[in-house]
Amino acid sequence: MDFEFTPEQEAFRHKVRAWLDANLPKDLCVDDAQDERVAPNRDVFERRRAWQAKLHGAGYAGLSWPKQYGGHAASLIEQVIWDEEYSRARAPVLPGYFGLGLCGPTLMNWGTEAQKKRFIPRILGADDIWCQGYSEPGAGSDLAGLSTRAADMGDYFLVNGQKVWTSAAQYADWMFMLARTDPAAPKHRGISYLLLDMKSLGITVRPLVLMNGHSHFNEVFFDNVQVPKENLVGPLNEGWKVAMTTLSYERASAGGGGHGSQVRRLAELAGIVPIGGKPAWEQEWVRQQLAQFLIECEAARYTRLRSLTRLLRGLPPGPEGSVLKLFGSELGVRIARFSTELLGAYGLVGEPTGVVVDSPRWLNRVLSSRQYTIAGGTSEIQRNIIGERVLGLPKG
Repeated sequence: MDFEFTPEQEAFRHKVRAWLDANLPKDLCVDDAQDERVAPNRDVFERRRAWQAKLHGAGYAGLSWPKQYGGHAASLIEQVIWDEEYSRARAPVLPGYFGLGLCGPTLMNWGTEAQKKRFIPRILGADDIWCQGYSEPGAGSDLAGLSTRAADMGDYFLVNGQKVWTSAAQYADWMFMLARTDPAAPKHRGISYLLLDMKSLGITVRPLVLMNGHSHFNEVFFDNVQVPKENLVGPLNEGWKVAMTTLSYERASAGGGGHGSQVRRLAELAGIVPIGGKPAWEQEWVRQQLAQFLIECEAARYTRLRSLTRLLRGLPPGPEGSVLKLFGSELGVRIARFSTELLGAYGLVGEPTGVVVDSPRWLNRVLSSRQYTIAGGTSEIQRNIIGERVLGLPKG
């Protein structure tokens, strides 16, 4: 891996940065995009939808997608540069991120030509918003234990059951979901991957309010919901294979994010917040911990680059996805814990204070960071994957 960007790549970076500086509405900027990845209300959602449509019009939505699907076939390096600049600009997670990052790529791999033609073009401009129907009350880490049923009724499936932790379902037009179509089959078989219109009769969406006040997640109930047979993705009863394709894309981006910007902001606050009557920065343990966090952020960065190198060489994904997911999740928890040690009461206030103007940000970190050790595959699951598939340890 050459860590220097070419002149052409640097020119692309400057072009992207200038466009974002000129076009990103300031009222859409956020401090920790992943923690605010779902709009808090319909008004913000619609403004973010318009923002995605503007990105699409400028050629930046689905930047690395193949041209045949409406993308621009940008190189992986250009996509990385775009992601870096988008984060630097404090831009929000796009409302169509489930479609852009998960459903769209999965359909490119498994969808019929009719499905690709019908669904993929409407993802880029946020014409259709997607949500993910995987987890259930009794099937989280053990996803294959799901019990939502899809009975074969001839021309359609009749879906009954429940999903939970369904991000952005309150805004979604469509859901890609897993349902059991053969109850007699072993649990990893007999599952099918379906596309469900969220306007169908028999669907109830109930928001779940988190302890930080956000409503990212929802419960979704299905009562005799009809799903046309043409909305089956991949072979009947082999949806687990399709689901693993989706999860491979999800884990590549899971684990929270923005660690570097959080640490840099805490370093700034260390020069302001007092400990023992002096700026916290004068405490050796504060400086050491901040330095350690920055080292770990760099380690994560180079691990991402190593993963990118594999892709650029045409190799299959390596263990970096699970390593990054596990490392990023745990790092986020430790940063949140340190913020309470550094900021004290200032980090537990839900309103800006004179000393720490972004106090709500750190309260949210404390309340939200733990979720990333669960979302997208628990830390325990990631350790099992690394132990068994990378280190060759025996299964427990």
